[in-house]
Amino acid sequence: MTPVELSRTVLRAVRRAVDDGELDVVVPGRTDVTPPGPGGCGDYATNVALQLARPARQPPLRVAEILRQRLVRSDGIGDVVVTGPGFLNISLRGSGDALVREILRLGQRYGHADRPTGQLVRLHAPREVRAVVVMDAVARILRSQGALVRTSCAARPEPAWTDILGVEVDAYGTPEAPAPLDVNVRPVPVGLDALAPDALGRDAARWALLHPAPHDRPRITADHLVQRESNPLFRVRYAHARTRALSRNAADLGFHAEPGDVHQRGDTETAVQGTAVPETLVHHATPLRTLLADHPRVLQAAAAHHAPDRLARHLVTVADAVLPFLAVVLPRGAEKPSAAHRARLALAEAAGAVLAGGLSLLGIDAPEHL
Repeated sequence: MTPVELSRTVLRAVRRAVDDGELDVVVPGRTDVTPPGPGGCGDYATNVALQLARPARQPPLRVAEILRQRLVRSDGIGDVVVTGPGFLNISLRGSGDALVREILRLGQRYGHADRPTGQLVRLHAPREVRAVVVMDAVARILRSQGALVRTSCAARPEPAWTDILGVEVDAYGTPEAPAPLDVNVRPVPVGLDALAPDALGRDAARWALLHPAPHDRPRITADHLVQRESNPLFRVRYAHARTRALSRNAADLGFHAEPGDVHQRGDTETAVQGTAVPETLVHHATPLRTLLADHPRVLQAAAAHHAPDRLARHLVTVADAVLPFLAVVLPRGAEKPSAAHRARLALAEAAGAVLAGGLSLLGIDAPEHL
């Protein structure tokens, strides 16, 4: 569907809303569809609801919802999400196929540089546990973007930092003549009254040290070990484990992932054994694809700013987007696996690959069972 055709589709939705008596406006002769702006998602966006709100004497969000309900049933449109004061963000059917195929092809290396860039970065950290863990994560992320990285610490780290927390340091001591590319890694250190990070084990300790912004003091508490939704690390690892479980369950049902259209005709209307297929599928698939598409940019930003916390927060956002979507991946009741189910499984597996790859760059394990 071209932008011109999509514009006509939007106008037809307005005309149907007028004919049904839900909007009392003059149907405009044209409306623009453009790439989504900041905060948007999908393939195209339109502000037609904002334009019609005043003449319709209704709030923009109400106008947007009236139009969204009609647009999601239009041929060629896979998803419509309302953002901001009333922007309609439209995803075309099948538009996410290439993205999902690319992620499944690359796996955990999705977002990595294709080849070395020739850039040399030398990282140096004081002998402090958070500094060396952050330096280790920054080095991993920089290498994923093609940089050659050398790390050094002011003195030999504690054995627990290397043996338990998995820190790798190339050299010890302070360089006599710092080079222009040298980067001093100095986040706010762990408080003297805090629990020793290695007491949490590698994964929880690294998350506790990497998730906060460098200027924030980390909380080193047993809360990072709690298996509940309030723990961001648990949500990320649980979301990954759920994607792997879905792949195993799908294999038991005799189907596998295949990128395609995650929607099937009648998704918002049909019922399976008396249970309606959730209309919330419309609200989850496109934001999830948008976050997955943004993963390479997040890695580039984390490398450029030497900020692994950016990657950690991104993984939490991906996990929070994928968990509601997973409820509609498998067939329900007597429903047979369809092309839509295979496409949903592919999107879920792509999200799992992003989560596993991101955790790996932070030096954290992504278990398949949790």
